Amino acid sequence: MQILDALTNMARTGRLGPVFSGAGWSDVTAALGEPWDIGAMSRNRRWPRLFAYGDLELSVCRCRKVSLICVQTWRDIVRLPSSLVGGTDTFPAGLKHTDVVSALDEAGCSWAPYPPLTFGNQCSLVAIPTGAHFTFEIPAGEEPVLNVMGLPGDGHDCSAQPTGRDH
Repeated sequence: MQILDALTNMARTGRLGPVFSGAGWSDVTAALGEPWDIGAMSRNRRWPRLFAYGDLELSVCRCRKVSLICVQTWRDIVRLPSSLVGGTDTFPAGLKHTDVVSALDEAGCSWAPYPPLTFGNQCSLVAIPTGAHFTFEIPAGEEPVLNVMGLPGDGHDCSAQPTGRDH
């Protein structure tokens, strides 16, 4: 599988294997193993936390549900769990805007420009089926290059009560 296949499939389905907004954290770790724990997303609370499997980053709520998903593509090489992308775990980065748009079109995944994330030296588009965002950096005099692809949260309003260890 190529990186554009994985990203396009995510944009169409809102999933990358067992990873999707609202997925149970125990299901994700059962399938993928233990991630790298990047840390709390707030200095004052232990949850939500940011975890990573290579360049696949997941925000996990205190109720242990995946709340946000993104794939960092700004590095020279993109690393994703091999079990999710058909055996290889590294991909060349530097995906051009025209290549991403062509892949979405070929997959029948409708998209539109996304003005709220288009400003300065970046532009963005949204995949209509899932609300996935593709945000591109625009190097001076060059075609936009994909910086990050993200799936939106599920609108989850956590009802789990914080415990002493959540703070």
